[in-house]
Amino acid sequence: MEHIEAWIFDLDNTLYPASADVFPQIDKRMKAFIGEFLKLSPDDAFKLQKEYYWTYGTTLRGLMINHKIAPDDFLEYVHDIDHTKLTHNAELDVILAALPGRKFIYTNGSERHATSVLDRLGVARHFDGIFDIRASDYIPKPDPAPYGTLVKRHAIAPTRAIMFEDIHRNLKPAADLGMETVWVLGGEHFPKPDEDLSHCRHTTDDLLGWLREKMPKTRN
Repeated sequence: MEHIEAWIFDLDNTLYPASADVFPQIDKRMKAFIGEFLKLSPDDAFKLQKEYYWTYGTTLRGLMINHKIAPDDFLEYVHDIDHTKLTHNAELDVILAALPGRKFIYTNGSERHATSVLDRLGVARHFDGIFDIRASDYIPKPDPAPYGTLVKRHAIAPTRAIMFEDIHRNLKPAADLGMETVWVLGGEHFPKPDEDLSHCRHTTDDLLGWLREKMPKTRN
């Protein structure tokens, strides 16, 4: 990993574990927003939420395409959650400090949410940029287009970059660009039995453990 100059991390359920009660709060608020906005029952709102997620990559994208929703209203509402569920992660702080090169967050969420998470984890100072859903022109992962925008905007050489994600399909465009990829297990996203996972160069259920094991030179 000596050649890596850019470390690109997904945010939710990757930089912090899926067991933290953070994303479930967002999930509930998405359902509530849809129910109120479209006057749907909780069950119908949940069904539409998941249908749009699987069809368009994010629920927001589906709402924008089919209902002309104002994206900022949605993002402000769904990310108005209790971030105090997260606490300072001293080990993550040490590891990020030791990694050579620049670090970035690439998230389908908002920059405001990402900043809140990084502040609670105590690691915001390590990141050189947050590439959020607004920066990607509201086009979510795994559409390849925003990956190209990310590397161009931050002058990232893909063959000298590595991306960490809890959703395996979101690593395909990164691998196609020539990045190293790490699939961080532990979330609710599972591949189909015959699905090609060759774009997931590495797999781990322990992000910090993987970084310690694979990059011993980063340890102080």
